[in-house]
Order: sequence, then C-alpha cells, then structure tokens
Amino acid sequence: MSGTATTRSEHSTGPVRNRPQPEQAASIAAMIVHVDVVGDCEQRIQLALALASRFGTTLIGVAGLTPRPSFVAGGVAIYPEPTQQDLQQVSARLDEIGKKFCAQGQGLKQIEWRTALEFPSELVAREARAADLVIVGARRRSGNSDFADPGTILLRAGRPVLVVPETVAPLQLRRVVVACKDTREYRRAVRDALPLLWQAKEVLLVAIDEDGSEAEGKRMLADVAGYLVHHQVIVAEEIWRRARGPVATELLHVVADEKADLIVAGGYGHSRLGEWIFGGVTHELLASSPVCCMLSN
Repeated sequence: MSGTATTRSEHSTGPVRNRPQPEQAASIAAMIVHVDVVGDCEQRIQLALALASRFGTTLIGVAGLTPRPSFVAGGVAIYPEPTQQDLQQVSARLDEIGKKFCAQGQGLKQIEWRTALEFPSELVAREARAADLVIVGARRRSGNSDFADPGTILLRAGRPVLVVPETVAPLQLRRVVVACKDTREYRRAVRDALPLLWQAKEVLLVAIDEDGSEAEGKRMLADVAGYLVHHQVIVAEEIWRRARGPVATELLHVVADEKADLIVAGGYGHSRLGEWIFGGVTHELLASSPVCCMLSN
C-alpha cells in the first residue's frame, strides 16, 4: 500500500512465558478507579478489578458528588448551599456504593474506598497521589454532577490515565498499539506503560506522520523497539504510515485492522486562559476511541 511501511520487528524477545520477571513488571503498586454515583460504570469497575487482580495491586475506588449541581444565571455559575438533608442523602448514597465496591474487591490484595462532597475531576486528580495508575471513563457530554472529565484529570493528576469506553470487556492485553511520536509526552507514556506492555502478547509500534520523512520515522520506531526490548517487551511490528487524513482517524483504522485492545499514547494539551486545550489526536482518543487508551502528559 502506498504511504505505508510495515516491518516485522527483529527485536522480538520470544514467548511471554519464557521471559524472566523484570523489576518494571511490578511497578504498579496501586490503582485508582473513578466510580460514578449517578451513571452505570459496572464494566469499568470490572475492568479495574480484573487489572488489579492481574497485577496483585491495591485498588482504590474514588467517588465524588456535589450535593446540589450548579446552574448558570446571567452568565454566572451559581452553586447553591446544600441543606443538611442534601448532605445526608448524598453521604448515604456514597456509603452504599462504597460497600458494594469493597465487597466486589474482597479477593484483591487490598481494596479501599474514598469519597468527598466535591467535583469528581478535582477529587480524582488529588487522590491520584496515592496510585500509579488512574482509571476513568471516556469523555462524554453529561449534565451529571458526578462526571469526571478525563482530560482534566490527565493534565492535573501527574499520573498515567487509563481511559475506558462505556462498553468494554476486561483488558486482555492481546495486542497493544503504541502511537509513536517523538515528543516528551510520548516518551513518558511508553515508560509509564511498561508494566502493561510487558504483559501484552504483542506490541505494535505505529507512527503516522503528517510531514516527517519516512527514513526519520523508521529510525524512531527502531529506537523505540530497541528500548522496549531492553525491558523484555515483545515488539511484533513497526508500522510507519503517511497520514492521508486526520491522524486520529488513521490511528483508529490501524487499531481496528489489528484488533488491538489498548492504545498507548502521549496526551498533548496545555492551559490557555484557564481552559484545557487538546490536540486533535488526544481529543479524539478521549471522546471516541472504541478501545481503552493509556495516556500520559
């Protein structure tokens, strides 16, 4: 296919079962999962439970809710003062969800439950200090007061964020696509994802260039493959493509063609006048990816 270069990696390290356990494989000691109070997030919880069991880690459930949602009057956000009854009802609901969550995680190494009467995005970003990985739902349009925005958490948490679509099965790590881009965020994403990449059956390195040269792109892929092999990660293929449209669309086509179940990518964003601004690829992955995305910023 014109504009596409696929190379079977020469860096493969062989079957997973024959590899010694690297120190990096145990580097996830605790995970946080955001639990919705209003919406249904059972599949996200099941994914988090299975992942925590797989890594033998602590799982911390976090749920936040404002007692009374804000509303806008005259262009100004108004936050009504909650009544005592409001506080009691919300607290009771959080306790109820927490008991169910802890019961579901009885077989784990450790299960914790943390709540606060505040905006979930702020709560999850703060509690991320207690974990190596933050698991949240995909971005959606929602008026719910328990919505946690994955973009805000990604930029504030200082931890890698696993963004989970609304409908998804537990993460099998059969094939992982690493979206390669020669940036600081991408390099951090690869390093943060090492525990997951080590357990993956196959890892595909994918570079989709808009204006870079094929030779430079392939050299980057070779360097990344070599780095991963030093960490005993199986690199199955190195794929370079010239973008024929939006990069995110091209990337998701590769994910679908290769039947991957996880994307690893850098999260590219910045703050302008207090507003979080993301590039097209990150925005698309946060909102529209049909598979889980692990992003670092």
